[in-house]
Amino acid sequence: MRRVVTGHDESGRSVIVSDGPVPRSREFTSLPGWVSRLPWATEPGEPISRSGEDPTPKVTSLLPAPGGTRFVVLTFPPDSAMADPAFDPVAFDREQRADSPGIADLMEPDGMHTTPTVDYGIVLQGEIVLELDDGRCTQLSAGDLVIQNGTRHGWRNRSDQPVTMAFVLVGTESDG
Repeated sequence: MRRVVTGHDESGRSVIVSDGPVPRSREFTSLPGWVSRLPWATEPGEPISRSGEDPTPKVTSLLPAPGGTRFVVLTFPPDSAMADPAFDPVAFDREQRADSPGIADLMEPDGMHTTPTVDYGIVLQGEIVLELDDGRCTQLSAGDLVIQNGTRHGWRNRSDQPVTMAFVLVGTESDG
């Protein structure tokens, strides 16, 4: 996946400051096909980086603080990959915690989770099911958008193909 970052030169003109692969990207060894990418992030009150300096190396939690953002792109393998006898859920959990601190801590064993964020999601490729608290499932396809308002949910790839989704997480204050 290519990431193009803009900024400003010494004269204040807009320029491309970076053009290449997403530097913070991980293909999980514990679950082949699971890929996590963090193309960009902002912290609350942080000014726009005119130089285009990459903030991702400094990110210590994928869960943004109120007013912060995270741009995350995930590729989900088919759910059947987790039914494979070679799948090691302990190793996957360890990799998740290393790759996705903050969010991984909120994951339940079945993948359901709730975050204090508003998430803007778009299905880039494939078909995926959004499962909500009540067990209700909604099928989504490439081009579909999801606005996730801090609700408990899980993602299910019931197809036989990988699914790629892009998310922008906006940290919010919990309403209790």
